[in-house]
Amino acid sequence: MRAGNTLYYGDNLKVMRQHIGDASVDLVYLDPPFNSQRDYNVLFREQSGEPAQGQIKAFTDTWQWSERAYIEFCETCPLPALAELMQGFVRTLGRNDLTAYLVMMAPRLVELHRVLKPTGSLYLHCDPTASHYLKVMLDVIFGARNFRNEIVWKRTGAHGGAKRWGPIHDVLLFYSKTPDYTWNRVYEALDPDYIEKFYRFQDERGRYRLVTLTGAGTTKGDSGMPWKGVDPTQVGRHWAVPQPLVEQVVGRERAQQMSVQEKLDALEAAGYIVWPKKGRVPQYKRYLEMSAGNPIQDVITDIQPIGAHARERLGYPTQKPLALLERIIHASSNEGDVVLDPFCGCGTAIVAAQKLNRRWIGIDITHLAIALIKYRLSDMFDLKEGVDYRVIGEPTSVEDARALALQDRDEFQRWAIGLIPRAFPYQQKKGADTGIDGMLHFTDNPREHPKKVVIQVKSGRVGVKDIRDFRGVLEREGATLGLFVSLEPPTEPMLREAEQAGYYKTPLGDIALPRLQIRTVEQLLRGEGFAIPSAALLMGVAQAARAQPADEQNALDL
Repeated sequence: MRAGNTLYYGDNLKVMRQHIGDASVDLVYLDPPFNSQRDYNVLFREQSGEPAQGQIKAFTDTWQWSERAYIEFCETCPLPALAELMQGFVRTLGRNDLTAYLVMMAPRLVELHRVLKPTGSLYLHCDPTASHYLKVMLDVIFGARNFRNEIVWKRTGAHGGAKRWGPIHDVLLFYSKTPDYTWNRVYEALDPDYIEKFYRFQDERGRYRLVTLTGAGTTKGDSGMPWKGVDPTQVGRHWAVPQPLVEQVVGRERAQQMSVQEKLDALEAAGYIVWPKKGRVPQYKRYLEMSAGNPIQDVITDIQPIGAHARERLGYPTQKPLALLERIIHASSNEGDVVLDPFCGCGTAIVAAQKLNRRWIGIDITHLAIALIKYRLSDMFDLKEGVDYRVIGEPTSVEDARALALQDRDEFQRWAIGLIPRAFPYQQKKGADTGIDGMLHFTDNPREHPKKVVIQVKSGRVGVKDIRDFRGVLEREGATLGLFVSLEPPTEPMLREAEQAGYYKTPLGDIALPRLQIRTVEQLLRGEGFAIPSAALLMGVAQAARAQPADEQNALDL
């Protein structure tokens, strides 16, 4: 297991204080709730791309004032200036939802500064509702000199506002811990209209544009000396020779030994310099194929929001495009570095870090978010919990699971569903009870549509009636398989009733699998999962089947 690849369930403030050491993280990205005072619902998508019927409330973005939290922060804050700032906010803005949100954020930002390495950076993603307050807080915590950028991301197209300009952007506040921070130049593709407008010339080498060979300001030495009768100093400029192009023409070692005038001679001899018909200052040919693109700018317009029918879309309300996170991680970290997202939601930063070969740490306070991330890691990278990454803070024993069920039945259901690879929670429409707590889909025949699997989770006493009712759900939904998860062990009548649902024969290995399967939480925690068709899984099933008598093959249990 790669060190650092860890998901934490719990309050990120407590997790950071207990589990994340000083100066151990290279890059922090956080997208905290924006105090919009709304409920965020997750509308999942089926494997076919169609919206699922049910939605899950992910979280309620409504903050309530807590005098206790405010006093505790002011008394324990290690930065007196930050405590004074917060007291000023409360005096001027009052005790309300906004200042409750700021009180929540302040100690977390202090902890994020602590865990960053001296070469580390932080990106705080927010909207204009609170970005200016957060920036002042970050100036106090990180030091105003370590503010690098306010990045604007155009997150949507035209957006109507009744009596204001259409709100179409988010803000990312970029800070480094010290002036010596990791930075990699990242480029964005040139716009076709830009290419057409500026790369107007063409020769046997391809399309090119003409670029000046001088830069603003005078200098001493070679770059301020005349060349072929042109003295840049006379007009307040100096020679600005494109070093990479010179190295391409004569080689790096030779280029380092040449004077500026010798470099200009070499470029002219190679056909890269153009003398204008009017005027005396030469220019050089910058070919399109030599351009890496435009260096990334602090206004991002080339990364589109996730479309309603995009394959990437999960339905999580605050989901950001993977391309946006990849750009941030490329720019401010290197392979093997540790990326932390303390409000990881559906885990886009985690997915981007994994894709770019970074180590990662994700924290969230809902089992739904942890289940979503596990689903994405399994679906995109075939990663396995306990092998490729750790999950800390979730139940690890039947006793833990029982305590969670007593505390919050819905959270228990979502956690239990997260034990099943590729499954997602399901919530019926308000007022209805469809008997479905989770779903997943599988494909074992490329000529057919993905097949449906329904899941039911029970935390209390169970009996044969529960299985009989679930058989009805299985038939009503036209599902191929039904998975029944129970905190308590099934009775013999329950097992016999499940057998009455029959078997499904998958073309993968021509194996018959029970249509209604029962597993206890204890079994799932031990890794005794359900028998769900997949090429890798059924290869082992087929081998086991060949080793058993024919009349026992239908009873194979994964």
